[in-house]
Amino acid sequence: MQATLDQAIKLGLREEEFEAIKKVLGRTPNFTETAMYSVMWSEHCSYKNSIKWLKTLPRDGERLLVKAGEENAGLVDIGDGMGCVFKIESHNHPSAIEPFQGAATGVGGIHRDIFTMGARPIASLNSLRFGKLENPKTKHLLKGVVKGIGHYGNCFGVPTVGGEIYFEDCYQTNPLVNAMSVGIVKAGDTVSATSHGVGNPVFIVGAATGKDGIGGASFASADISENSAEQLPSVQVGDPFEEKKLLEACLEAIQTRSIIGMQDMGAAGITCSTSEMSAKGEHGMIIHLDKVPTRQANMKAWEMLLSESQERMLVVIKKGEEQGIIDIFTKWDIHCVQIGEVTKEPILKFYMHDELVAEVPAESMVLGGGAPVYERAYSRPAYFDKIEAFDSASIPVPSDLRAVAKQLANLPSIASKRWVYEQYDSMVGIGTTNTNAPSDASVIRLHNTEKALAATTDCNSRYVFADPYKGGMIAVSEAARNLVCSGATPVAITNCLNFGNPYNPEVYYQFVYALKGMSDACLKHGTPVTGGNVSFYNQSEDGPVYPTPTIGMLGVLDSIHDKMTLDFKSTDSLIYMLGAHKDDIHCSDYLHHICGVTHSPAPSIDLEEEYAVQQKVLA
Repeated sequence: MQATLDQAIKLGLREEEFEAIKKVLGRTPNFTETAMYSVMWSEHCSYKNSIKWLKTLPRDGERLLVKAGEENAGLVDIGDGMGCVFKIESHNHPSAIEPFQGAATGVGGIHRDIFTMGARPIASLNSLRFGKLENPKTKHLLKGVVKGIGHYGNCFGVPTVGGEIYFEDCYQTNPLVNAMSVGIVKAGDTVSATSHGVGNPVFIVGAATGKDGIGGASFASADISENSAEQLPSVQVGDPFEEKKLLEACLEAIQTRSIIGMQDMGAAGITCSTSEMSAKGEHGMIIHLDKVPTRQANMKAWEMLLSESQERMLVVIKKGEEQGIIDIFTKWDIHCVQIGEVTKEPILKFYMHDELVAEVPAESMVLGGGAPVYERAYSRPAYFDKIEAFDSASIPVPSDLRAVAKQLANLPSIASKRWVYEQYDSMVGIGTTNTNAPSDASVIRLHNTEKALAATTDCNSRYVFADPYKGGMIAVSEAARNLVCSGATPVAITNCLNFGNPYNPEVYYQFVYALKGMSDACLKHGTPVTGGNVSFYNQSEDGPVYPTPTIGMLGVLDSIHDKMTLDFKSTDSLIYMLGAHKDDIHCSDYLHHICGVTHSPAPSIDLEEEYAVQQKVLA
């Protein structure tokens, strides 16, 4: 039965997009096909409102082994025949509705992006934003998110080694939950998210498919509202023990060299994995949905195609070598079922009990292929007038600096977060070095080598709100500074770009100029962008969140003995400040929380001076 325009709009498609689908297919799509396009052409999967600007970020570097967007995560050469796979992603909307599962599955999903490429996750970080801590809803969200992160990470067996937490009014309804994973892989052991070889079998491995997470990609591409709680089925449900088994089985299967390609089933599930792998391999697939293991009886074809049930992978295996792979997954007590095969024609055909339920060109579905690309209008935010009107001379000099210092130290965003981090297992895997010797970045020892990795997540969103360009530069520079102060050389970044509704010209202005600032800073620091994600629609009836381009940066220490800690070593140590001091309290916590100034300029930054000081520290 043909889909209607009303159905398409309810699924999140625009009228012009529905017409474009008709042109691609040469006919009106049925409901199942329309549902598939609705998730693949959602902002979450297609980056249709951001891809033009994402392509302006620097994506070349001598250490990069894959370019941004080519694979599930970034891959950089760290020497000694090893590569590091790392990425950061958001799980904001699910965490706003069901904080425990939203945060837990965010952790699980980012780890799958790492080991689907053949790497073993060795560390996890996060960046969290909430409303006022004294608010009961904030306490509920914070408790659930922290518990979810701790539960999944602790059970999965990967340490949570660092992160950041901020509390601001603008995150009251829409918290931000950004999760980062870092993994290690030997050169030559990586697997691509592709498919080729006509007749090669297509398998689904991992957990059974249920109705959880259906439409999650579309849910993440809309504003949070009072009715969002009714979309609880859009929140996925995770099982860290199942993922641990899936990790070990996948890494063991990769060693057989029988795997052609592998793709995590995250957003849009079977629809996304089949279309992306087929488009990349310039082939097609025939998929029999009735062969997919399910948790619930009588699931409809469109439900199976859109389900975002966790802990699942799509795998293409060399024909004739299936049994060896089946044996491995059987040993780990994990589903491993052939559901289709690779075809020459680049068309995806989905059957349910021998009935063709959907037929679409793979290329038409994906980012970089047929997915729409837009450039939204943007304009200078009106609130800039308030910022420009700020006069620092109007701020009195405090009479008691000691009292002010105590007030600042007690602010939730500044005070110790030990009460949070102690709920995470930071020691599993025995690679963490920061537990008893903390540094500005998390430093992870690599086994069987002198090398170590350093990782950090950083962004002061108040700076980006005040000046998106300058704030973007500061976010990248702060991340590099944290690595340098830990003894590491910055090598690359991943980013999680959290913004409001892209159809708001002022929000889109923030997005465009933040990326320009990030780009200039990345070029100066020599840290190309390896990937990440864009999370638009972080706003509610109260307005958008602060623009929050979270930077996840990776650094390398050639020797673990080069690590620098942040503690004073003795009572007679001399204290120096490197770099020029500037009398600048703009956008500070002092202005914001003590003086009640909500609009002031971003602090000054000289990118040349910043880089020069960092190089002196490394020398």
